[in-house]
Amino acid sequence: MPAQELNVVAAAARAGVGHIVKVTSKAAPDSPIARRRGQSEIEAGLAAGGVPHTLLRSNAYMQNVLALAPAIARTSGFGSAAGKGRTGMVDARDVAAVAATIAAAPAGHAGNTYWLTGPRAISNDEVAAVLSRLLGRTITYRELSFEDNRDAMIRAGVPEQIAHMNAQAFSMIAEGDADWTTQDVPTLLGRPARSFEQFAADHAAAFA
Repeated sequence: MPAQELNVVAAAARAGVGHIVKVTSKAAPDSPIARRRGQSEIEAGLAAGGVPHTLLRSNAYMQNVLALAPAIARTSGFGSAAGKGRTGMVDARDVAAVAATIAAAPAGHAGNTYWLTGPRAISNDEVAAVLSRLLGRTITYRELSFEDNRDAMIRAGVPEQIAHMNAQAFSMIAEGDADWTTQDVPTLLGRPARSFEQFAADHAAAFA
């Protein structure tokens, strides 16, 4: 919601806030995904506002997989339009830790952009394999078309606009859009980024 976040940026500037940490994405003004265009608009407003700031460009969140947990628990399977694409998924807890680290000691971070990922890029086939080992039963991944993935999310109660953007993002993953990793999380936190295996173990009950 660009208008809401730009209001926050403006209020921060008026209040004399010393530093803003903005959690964002692979934003671009010409992105086919509306929310990425919105993030780009917010970033432009942040730059124009004059408050020192840091951008955290996160790859897809491991926590997004929790949206599939009910289907996995019920059917031992899940589907996506991501094909065989790989994603440098990051645990949202690591993103929060990075944000807190910078907010607590912002000196040296103003104007910087950090690209936050997990330790390696993995495919949904690998996600299924990790969950299979963890749960002790076979979890199956099915490749879906854009339309099938979008419609499945709508049937599950996701608002149509969000389902459309999600399916767009998954289709772009199939084309390599999220196949990137960096060392920014371990560099900033002084410890390794959480792996998907760690994330899955911490949330095993949701998938069981």
